[in-house]
Amino acid sequence: MRDTRLTDTLSVSAIGLGCSPMSHGYNPAERDDKESIRVIHRAVELGINLFDTADVYGPFSNEELLGRALREHRDEVHVATKCGLVAGPGGKFQRNGRPEYLRAACEGSLRRLQVDTLGLYQLHRVDPAVPLEDTWGALGELVTEGKVRNLGISHATCEELEFVHSIFPIAAVQYELSVWSTHNRDDILPWCRKNGVGFLAFAPIGRGFLTGTVGSTPGIEDSRSRDPRFSAEALRANQAILDGLRTVAARHGATPAQVSIAWTLTQGDNVVPIPGTRRRRWLEENAAAVQLRLEAQDLRDIDNLPAATGEMSWDSTRVVGARPAE
Repeated sequence: MRDTRLTDTLSVSAIGLGCSPMSHGYNPAERDDKESIRVIHRAVELGINLFDTADVYGPFSNEELLGRALREHRDEVHVATKCGLVAGPGGKFQRNGRPEYLRAACEGSLRRLQVDTLGLYQLHRVDPAVPLEDTWGALGELVTEGKVRNLGISHATCEELEFVHSIFPIAAVQYELSVWSTHNRDDILPWCRKNGVGFLAFAPIGRGFLTGTVGSTPGIEDSRSRDPRFSAEALRANQAILDGLRTVAARHGATPAQVSIAWTLTQGDNVVPIPGTRRRRWLEENAAAVQLRLEAQDLRDIDNLPAATGEMSWDSTRVVGARPAE
């Protein structure tokens, strides 16, 4: 699998593996750690060397899972984890960008992942209650100390990106990007290209919808039940997007999911899709999308698809308040 160079010190496979669904969010009754470990091992065999997680997934259990699964492959892979969100009651999250918290969070991630250095450490959300220079400065110190190789950030505005990049270089920005979530093409993507920063595209298959396998509104325990794109009305309206992808896929003997990932790869040489899965079948299908070359007509047809009904705002993952109470 070809590599994407995010920085001088970080080259990763053309696609990565989003590990969140293995421990967090989607259909908790279907979680299977043994199968997830097999998925991770198969990803390594396929040449995937970027594995994305966060301490809040679980919380903590996703990092522990990766630590066990990648114990024999530490020198072959890059683990990208995140900090700055804390699980709260009712499935909600709170932000914490305090330097002392981030340092403790880093130590916890190193321990759970069973590594001495984190390949990419990402601020999950900016905490408005803490001066951003304090938060980002503390993360930069972790790089200086050798505990982290590269810094990333998720769900930041262009102004915030510009500010932190002037303090300590950003290696990668993470945002949702897919055929049905394109708003970052207008601002975040151009900023990343201009500044030589990588873009990790999470949910490139639309949180499963763009695979064509989601037939009904997810159950209440599934995080997608809170996504307005998965309401019954929106699912019916968004079928037009899926139908268009199927038309393009038929030209190539591919699947809608593969077309979705291939489209994401066309958005820039610095863009790395990180589709999430906990099934080897879907992992192998996703990995094969790297070989799919979309033609100009395919791209025009995809660009002409209707916008998603119920598209989420850029920061609508039930993050509340600022930092947790003392």
